[in-house]
Amino acid sequence: MSDLVTIGIIALYGIMLIGIGGWASKKIHNTEDYILAGRSLGFWVFTILMVASVCSGMTLVGVSGFGYASGWPGIWEQIFVPLAASFAIIVFGAKLHAVSKKTGYMTVEDYLAHRYESPKTVRGLAAVSGIVVSLIYLVGQYTAISLVLVWLFNIPHTTALVISAVVITVYTVIGGMYAVSWTTLIQGIILIMGVIIMAPLVIISAGGMTHINEVLASIDPNMVQPFYPSPAYASYAFCTPEFLFSFGILLIVGLACAPHVVNNILAAKDTKFFKWSPLLAFSIYLVVMFLVKFTGFAVRVLVEEGKLVLPATVNTQDFAFMYGIEYAMPNMMIWAIFAVIVLAAVMSTTDRLMLTIGTLFSWDVYRNLLKPKAPDREVLLVSQVCVVIAAAVSLFLAINPPDMLAWLIWMGIGVMLATFAVPLLAALYWRRANGAGAIASMIAGLIGSGIFGYYHKFVAPLPVHFSLIALTLAAIAMIVFSLMTPKNSEEVLDATMTGPYIQPK
Repeated sequence: MSDLVTIGIIALYGIMLIGIGGWASKKIHNTEDYILAGRSLGFWVFTILMVASVCSGMTLVGVSGFGYASGWPGIWEQIFVPLAASFAIIVFGAKLHAVSKKTGYMTVEDYLAHRYESPKTVRGLAAVSGIVVSLIYLVGQYTAISLVLVWLFNIPHTTALVISAVVITVYTVIGGMYAVSWTTLIQGIILIMGVIIMAPLVIISAGGMTHINEVLASIDPNMVQPFYPSPAYASYAFCTPEFLFSFGILLIVGLACAPHVVNNILAAKDTKFFKWSPLLAFSIYLVVMFLVKFTGFAVRVLVEEGKLVLPATVNTQDFAFMYGIEYAMPNMMIWAIFAVIVLAAVMSTTDRLMLTIGTLFSWDVYRNLLKPKAPDREVLLVSQVCVVIAAAVSLFLAINPPDMLAWLIWMGIGVMLATFAVPLLAALYWRRANGAGAIASMIAGLIGSGIFGYYHKFVAPLPVHFSLIALTLAAIAMIVFSLMTPKNSEEVLDATMTGPYIQPK
């Protein structure tokens, strides 16, 4: 469907992003500038960065595909995901930001190492786990970008992956957090305005919500219910009450504690941002998520009525939003603008993930474990090299995408939840938690998510998301090992603001 106008607009968009990276590179004088943008992010840049970090390829590609396949029972996702940004800011933000201002933490792993008095083991395990889960999540992002470019230019999947990686890697490597945050602000505005304008047109082209609901009910009466009955009777009918319970924990807590989300807290300029940014982030993303989900419903109706045909691929539902726009607005200029909107959605998380991987290795592994006396310039170079390596590894893993993009992204979030939620929450709110408990918790969560994730995917479906079981194992490990071993010093607990309160004392 591409023409010279489309190619030109997409090319200008890519050049603009690289240009922002070039501008941002002039602001980088040390590692703190590269990793945290000098802790200078203003209110709107910080808020949109939080929204975009939880946004990901799920927003347009995965969410619409999920709506296309499962109907209304999956609507809870539209509440859970926006809540993740608010949860991160409220539950993690105030304390972490206040402590980091005093201590100069560069990453959340710095906080965990200090809080658990384990500068090597806890830091190393947290960093390596963060790199692994971020790579899993990153594969989903590149898969989403490839879907867009394949649809747009009718090019091979591998070629699309390489093109996307080159553009994102260039501006992330040269501009760091400054580039990521400012490109994200622009991409966020493009995404929000584009969805608000375009999604209603697809819904109208399908006959409006009343007609859409009638057609969905004719496919399966449960498609217009708040959940599917237990046990699941079809592959699309997995949103049962027990699954939705685990789904809520997965998306709200799992996304909130993900390294590429929670580390944004440290880059905010002022703690006072945390008063209104949770509400604003939730409200903005809520509107976007609902409109995208309804678009998935609309495309399902268009397909059922024979007005639209999706590509015959294993992940056909992931093309729902793109083909819906193409049907509702058969104008090449609009398609080109829409393509930029979709790319903005999926690229806004991809660059943050790549920077997170580079940060975790260069600062937490290289600087604090392998070479403590490494000069700042060397650490910065290692971070940039790691961004390139992360892109290459994730591209290789994304060559053969799964049947449904949403499943891959949920898997990544699930591993994040099982690995990081308990150690981070316990560090902030339970004074009895200690290093032994944190280590046992992360190991139990990581191994448990691998075992139960494999079982769910390749052996037999579980009634809940596999991460809930792994999370339970992590919580048990934290409690048992913490109570069996000595607690951390009161001095450290006070310095890290550990206790059952949200606002710093």
